[in-house]
Amino acid sequence: MDQPQTDTGQADTERDARAKTPRTERGRRTLRKLLDAAAVEFGERGFHEASISAITRRAGTALGSFYTYFDSKDEIFQALVRYMSEQLRDHVTPIVQEAPDAIAAERLGLRSYLGFVREHKEIYRIIDEAEFVDYASYRRHYETTVERIRQRLDSAAQRGEIRPDAGEIHAWAIAGMNVFLGMRYGLWDDAADADAVAQAANDLLAHGLKKPD
Repeated sequence: MDQPQTDTGQADTERDARAKTPRTERGRRTLRKLLDAAAVEFGERGFHEASISAITRRAGTALGSFYTYFDSKDEIFQALVRYMSEQLRDHVTPIVQEAPDAIAAERLGLRSYLGFVREHKEIYRIIDEAEFVDYASYRRHYETTVERIRQRLDSAAQRGEIRPDAGEIHAWAIAGMNVFLGMRYGLWDDAADADAVAQAANDLLAHGLKKPD
């Protein structure tokens, strides 16, 4: 069984990560190229069949460039899960922040999420594999995603836009709905009307399943 990482071990890991952080724009471009190539490689072949040499070929970089930033296939996979999670956040957050109210924010957020999935279909395979390859990254992805939703709900409740008891359970419910709608209408069927899907889900959030009077 894996042993918990000591404070010293955690500090060493953080120092290593800082040491590998590119300090120039050229280095940052190379790192992004490696991560983008890894997304395609892992998305197409899965973690176990993917290879470092294939990632560098896709990225158009030398093998040595890989080891400038990563020590292993496991390490770039961990970085990739974080990278894709951050890409998703950066794609959705500005759109949500422009929404006129909390209910509209969730509609626009789902619509934006569907668009992201359609452009990055590999995200589902990568996140799903993370459950078995790097469980900590898998859990972190969902927990940070839900925390952003929870914070939106909390702010909206304080503004009086939604019910005052909206909290963590509601945030997980919204996240779960989004994940499966993304699978159905982003991954499996990218021809569906994303606006209609987002509106139907939004009506459910706003009104529930209760029959209208």
